[in-house]
Amino acid sequence: MTDDSTDNQRLMPALFVGHGWPMNGVEDNEFAANWASIAHSIPRPSAILCISAHWTSRGTFVSAASEPETIHDFYGFPRRLYEIEYRAPGAPRLAEQIVQLAHSTRVRMHESRGFDHGTWVVLRRMYPEANIPTLQMSLDLSLKPSLHYRLGRELLSLRREGVLIIGSGNIVHNLALARDTEQAYPWALAFDREVAARIDTEDHDALIDHRSLPNSKMAFVTDEHYLPLLCVLGTKERNEHVSHSAMRVVLASISMRCILIHS
Repeated sequence: MTDDSTDNQRLMPALFVGHGWPMNGVEDNEFAANWASIAHSIPRPSAILCISAHWTSRGTFVSAASEPETIHDFYGFPRRLYEIEYRAPGAPRLAEQIVQLAHSTRVRMHESRGFDHGTWVVLRRMYPEANIPTLQMSLDLSLKPSLHYRLGRELLSLRREGVLIIGSGNIVHNLALARDTEQAYPWALAFDREVAARIDTEDHDALIDHRSLPNSKMAFVTDEHYLPLLCVLGTKERNEHVSHSAMRVVLASISMRCILIHS
């Protein structure tokens, strides 16, 4: 019988990041500092797989470009944000491996997809040297939430190879109700804390059935910012620990909470 604690010591941590708005990629704020601190607290990855809320598709894809471009998928921001290039190398061989590992849905390779801001805004603060092979996996919104969780489970073995799996989204993400204030909506705080409590008690069934949780209708209109969390939770092994950071709701309706799964 395998000893779980010994097994878990060999696992690269997995991470869910509340990425917020694109300016977190250039502003020296508490969130950028938190992401950098997380990077310094974990082993250096052999590669990075990011599941970003900002790549949704019909079917599931992994990026297979050897030199992925930087995608500036936003508008109305300062010019300096559009001038940023995050030139991490791609990971075509890892993309092929992911295609073979996935069974809950067919995963296909996308030969030209670059890094959207859900990926590079976070990674340029975690790994500014941009020298770790990196790729993205898309979200097929037609899949049931349970299949996103199961897909994460199928990718667990990558963590034993030193791959850092990052889900980039926000537990609460309602831009329509965002406002410039330090005071969060009570429902936003309640949903963020409810999800955090369910994570801590490993009530993954409730998190998969997230639309049944109180305040979910207000927490987000569509699921793309929540689903990366399920992918990451699917990679969690028994007896692993969970650490929370950046436990704050900004703009009244955007949760910046980060979840680190580790031994």
